[in-house]
Amino acid sequence: MRVLLTGHKGFIGRHLERAMGDRGWSVTGIELAYPWLYDALNFFREDRITFDLAIHCAANVGGRASIDGAPLAVGTNLGLDSWYFRWLARTGTPRAVYYSSSAAYPVALQRPGPIHRLVETDIDPARPGQPDATYGLAKLTGELLVPYAEAEGTRVHVLRPFSGYGEDQADCYPFPAFIRRAREREDPFTIWGDGSSTRDWIHISDLVGATLAAIDQDVTGPVNLGWGRATSFDELATLVTREAGYRPRIAYEPTAPRGVHHRVCDPKRMLAFYDPKVSLEEGIRRALA
Repeated sequence: MRVLLTGHKGFIGRHLERAMGDRGWSVTGIELAYPWLYDALNFFREDRITFDLAIHCAANVGGRASIDGAPLAVGTNLGLDSWYFRWLARTGTPRAVYYSSSAAYPVALQRPGPIHRLVETDIDPARPGQPDATYGLAKLTGELLVPYAEAEGTRVHVLRPFSGYGEDQADCYPFPAFIRRAREREDPFTIWGDGSSTRDWIHISDLVGATLAAIDQDVTGPVNLGWGRATSFDELATLVTREAGYRPRIAYEPTAPRGVHHRVCDPKRMLAFYDPKVSLEEGIRRALA
């Protein structure tokens, strides 16, 4: 299997590269961090090599502060993703993975109040609703381009990860930031927002496992990648500090970037082909270790 993997040194990309290497797949990586090589955008514009499979992980993101604070930079994903689909069509690449995002879901379904577990059909291509910021807009637009790439002959697996996390994630994201604060025994322990917002955490090993299972089993249609477990930031702080062996006072930063209030999935489609293995508690233990 000859695979193109963009963003292969990023959080998802490096774990995918390792897992595919373990299978004996030949992986060609594209990474903006290496300026003497093509970045993904220029590669998609100019390259004509056909791979057996393409997986597109490259994106401008960087946690909530970046999504809210640099919308134009994040919005460049619109061009990056559209050129990805044009490259797929031009080269005749037969199989591809498009990582969409839970941010593509309508923000109207993620407000305070009762939790709505997001199901794949909550995005209606005819009336998709307002996604979360320019990051969600780019991912939603990418999903809307998928049928056109498939009409040109590429089979595209569309995956919507929820809150992916792991031991080696950059701490501009909430989970590793909480881990760092617990290691430093921060007291008071700081939470952005009021602590009541919920997220659906999935360990990077399960995100990769579900991706490969979707490819192996030729899963059709968009698929949520998550547990379906709503965990508030208050609860996450309690789990992390308890595992770290202390009980700090909690301090809130209500004016800090916080995103939508609830973001939790219905994982039924994923569970039809993949069962996640690493619970949030186990993920916390691994990260603190």
